[in-house]
Amino acid sequence: MALTPQETVEVSLGGRTVTVPKGGLYDRYRMQTDLDEIARDPRVSSVDFFRRTPKTEVDSPIGRTFTPNFYYRVSTARLVMLARSRTIRTRLPRELAPLEVAPGLGLISVMFFRYEVCDIDFYTEAAVGIAVRPARHGRLGFVDLLAGIDDDHLHSYVLSLPVSTDIAQVRGHDGYGFPKWVTDMDIDIAADRATARVANEDGDTDIALSVATPAQTAYRSGDKVSSLTSYTRIDGAWHSTLSQINSLAAGSTLLPRGVDLELGNGRMAEDLRSLAPLSTVRLDVMTEGQLALHMPVPTSVRARA
Repeated sequence: MALTPQETVEVSLGGRTVTVPKGGLYDRYRMQTDLDEIARDPRVSSVDFFRRTPKTEVDSPIGRTFTPNFYYRVSTARLVMLARSRTIRTRLPRELAPLEVAPGLGLISVMFFRYEVCDIDFYTEAAVGIAVRPARHGRLGFVDLLAGIDDDHLHSYVLSLPVSTDIAQVRGHDGYGFPKWVTDMDIDIAADRATARVANEDGDTDIALSVATPAQTAYRSGDKVSSLTSYTRIDGAWHSTLSQINSLAAGSTLLPRGVDLELGNGRMAEDLRSLAPLSTVRLDVMTEGQLALHMPVPTSVRARA
């Protein structure tokens, strides 16, 4: 039996019109979701993390909005790879520098996201990113790396970030400055296996992943919270975006085996090829987590010759 198409409604974001699910969280709450209702959703373990993170109303390129954007049920898969720093620098703005794990070696990543329950409704996302040094830091890169790992706070620059819905594209591109476009993708991150496929504009494979999920460790809400700062330009000015990740079930494997990563033809595959990865050093999979994504704020970035 064919599935009945979901009804949608049109909403305006910064002068652009997008469609969202009729009766969905965004249609009903416009970023001010009722946490008591979310707590009754069987897919969501707890809303304690969000009760401790109040929202504020701010002006933004997409109009007045509330921040952070809450993601109540998230799963992710990430491959971390080594690449030569000189190659990475060809894809970075001159103001940013790669975070080096050894002289001449930096870190890049491919990530896949499934946002099951979210203020802007269900969507999926994928990314090719570069680990960078904090924008205003003058310390040695290895010291930055140790500090970031110790604090669970790393910094990144994203090359490509396709998404599966219009509202995620408009918010991410116009509001945050990320390189987002809409495409078909199928992402499933389960206890036994993580699979993902991102389509190119012709419907063929851009990038795809299939890998066994590492053993998962369960955490109480708030016990394992990490953060990521991403740098983007909005109207020519540098901004930083903070993401806070509340891990509830996650696991990692060093030097993972049996990773089936397919590079087809498309923007993601081209971005990853341009970085010429040398080897995969780590696989991280979070089968259950939560996320608070803050709106970007202006930031000072060190000028470079």
